[in-house]
Parts: sequence; structure tokens; C-alpha cells
Amino acid sequence: MTQRRKFFKDSVKAGLGLAILSGATATSSSAAPYKQTTAKTSPYKLSLAEWSLRDWLNSEKISNLEFPETSKKEFGIEAVEYVSSFFKGRETDQNYLRELKQRSDDHGVRNVLIMVDMWGTEGALASPKSDERKKAAQNHHKWVDAAKYLGCHAIRVNASGYRDANYQDAKNYFADGLSQLVDYGQKNDISIVVENHGGFSSNGRWLAEVMRAVDHDYCGTLPDFGNFGIDMEKGIFYDPLVGMAQLMPYAKGVSAKSMGIGPNGQDTTIDFPKMMNIVGAFGFEGYVGIEWGGGYAKMNAEEGIHATKKLLMEIIG
Repeated sequence: MTQRRKFFKDSVKAGLGLAILSGATATSSSAAPYKQTTAKTSPYKLSLAEWSLRDWLNSEKISNLEFPETSKKEFGIEAVEYVSSFFKGRETDQNYLRELKQRSDDHGVRNVLIMVDMWGTEGALASPKSDERKKAAQNHHKWVDAAKYLGCHAIRVNASGYRDANYQDAKNYFADGLSQLVDYGQKNDISIVVENHGGFSSNGRWLAEVMRAVDHDYCGTLPDFGNFGIDMEKGIFYDPLVGMAQLMPYAKGVSAKSMGIGPNGQDTTIDFPKMMNIVGAFGFEGYVGIEWGGGYAKMNAEEGIHATKKLLMEIIG
């Protein structure tokens, strides 16, 4: 009976994704996004991904401690998403965390999540070796602890380490490593979310299957508008609209990545209105994180963040 209920739930999610995709993307890119008729205000809150200001942080124009204040004063955004590398090894330093929490509280800024980089030293949750997956899960515990102290609701992890494994084996490896970390997350009331971030994870179907394999309330996705490149060097991309529809049933956040804003105020590579149609069609209520990717437009970080915020505000009201 349990398996029958699970099969029914997964079938409904898959069917809903396809139905919503056909309706949400049928509109032109200038069409108004889906809105719940009963909603008096937008169901979304904007947050700012720290990666947007990587140039400022790498040049030491600001520090990680100053990020909350910068988000509020420079961009009028009162919620932030941290990146692990900018903690510079101080994620277990209680005095440092206390100061960061105090600064965010003083400026009325909500700490939303911490993005743990796959290029860090925490190990591979999708390694073919079970002992490496176990060690990687344990290495991520400190980020769960830091997120809990800061008042975040989640940490973001990546699918990495499966090397040359095939589709099915890579899925099994990652589901196992992820499940071990999710158990610790649940104990601390911290969700573990996975971003489409290259390789198999940018295949919406594969990542959705991982979510169904883990099947845990404290495990979800962080769909990113712009990260559907499976193999950038070979030019292999997954359809971003299909991917969003497949990942939104499990979303605990949304990353609204912009690669460049044109003269018309629209993103030059990503159809924001259609993406938000899909987000809204699933009844998502939560943080939509602005992440300035840059690279394809002659805009600096400050201009890019303001332009992306303006675009989102025009869409969601």
C-alpha cells in the first residue's frame, strides 16, 4: 500500500509538470505571469545570492560579514544567500558566526541559505565509493550547523564525484550520499537542497528521479534558471523550460539567474516571464534569489543586480 501511494504521488507530480509546462510556456514572453486569483500580494520574497557580488568579495571591496548590510543598503533586498567559499574557513568559528548573525539582525536581513560549493574540500556526495559518500556527508555537517545558527532554512549542495558512472549508477550514488546528509539535516531542522549545476544534475529528469529516490521532506531542489548546461564544452544543454517544470514539484527555493539584461529590460538569454509562469503555476511560495551571472552583457554587478530586480518586480508585482 505504501509503494502504491508513492507511485500515485510520483505519477501525479510527473503529469502535473507536463500539463503545467504546456500551459505556462504557451504564452509569449511578454505575457503576464500566472497569478493565484486569491492572492492579495505576491507569494514571493526576493533574496540576493552572494555569488552576484563575487567581484566585490574577491577584491575585498566588501567582506562576507558586510554582505547582509550591502544587500539591504545597496539593493533594498532584505534576505541573503551565502556562498561557502566566502567564509574563508571560519564556518565553525562561533565568534565569527555570532558577529555575522548580529550584523544581519541589526540590519533586518534574513539569512536564507548557504550554498556549499562542489569545488570545496567537503568531498563528493555522489562518489562511487560508499566510504567517500559517508565522509562527504559528515563533512557537510558543519555547514548544517552554521546554517542553523544563522537562522537559515537550508544548505545547497551539488551532485559531484560520480566520475564516469552511467545515468542509473550516478543517480544511485547521489541518492545514497544525499540521504545520509538529509538525516542530519532533519535533526537540525535544516533542509538539504540540490541545484541543477552541471553534469547529470542539469538533466531535470535525472535530478527529479534523485528526489523521488530520497523521498524526504527535508530534501528538495533549488531550480536555477540558467544552469541547464549538461556539458558546456560540448554544447549539450537541457531544455530549461522542461527542466524547471520537472524540478519545481520539489523546490524549496528558486534561483533567478540572469546572464545579461538587454535594452528592453529583458534577460538576453533566459525567458524570465516563462520561467516565472512555471514557478507560479506550481503554487510556489518562498524566496526567489537574484543571482547575477553576468558575462554576456556590459554590466557590472551593481547594474546587473538592479536590472534583474527590476525585471522580477515587473513580473511578480
